[in-house]
Amino acid sequence: MKQNFVLTVSRQYGSGGRELAGILADKLKVKLYDRQIVHVAAIKLGLDELTEEELIQIENTLQPMPISSYLPFHSFGLHFGESSTGMFLAESKVIRMLAAEKSCVILGRSADFILREYPRKFSIFVCADDDFREKRGQEIYGGKTLRELNKEDVQRARYYNYYTGKTWGDGASYDLVVNTSTKPLEQIADGIIAYMKNYI
Repeated sequence: MKQNFVLTVSRQYGSGGRELAGILADKLKVKLYDRQIVHVAAIKLGLDELTEEELIQIENTLQPMPISSYLPFHSFGLHFGESSTGMFLAESKVIRMLAAEKSCVILGRSADFILREYPRKFSIFVCADDDFREKRGQEIYGGKTLRELNKEDVQRARYYNYYTGKTWGDGASYDLVVNTSTKPLEQIADGIIAYMKNYI
């Protein structure tokens, strides 16, 4: 693809979405952005001395914010302080900057919504069957149970729904929904890229 594009990847915990995003970035020969966005946003907020765990905690602590504050994300002149609202606005700014610079893959961070008006954005949601996720939880995520994986997804959904006004995981919110339970991730990545090239 000659023109710049952004592929956003949202995923259920334990579905292999992070690994799939990495494979997609490699195949597309572009950079993958994930928690780097949090760290750049932290610098913008003057919170760069905090640990990644502390930053993620701030990000996930929802605080009231009027809808006019985040639609359409044009202003970033205020000091927002240590709040998830500030982190969301700072991350939005960083994501828009990355999209404007060059082609990339962005994992999570509500990027599908933040870039909803970007002309060459393709968004996917990655899900998987419970048995598949539970097995990955045991083997890859330090023995996490399906209940623990679902608890993480509840938090993700709460954050996404709160700031976007949309429903996390709802197929209507994405360009493509993929289930990773039955095919190798490499094969799924090839299918996504083939579809994506015809789409954007």
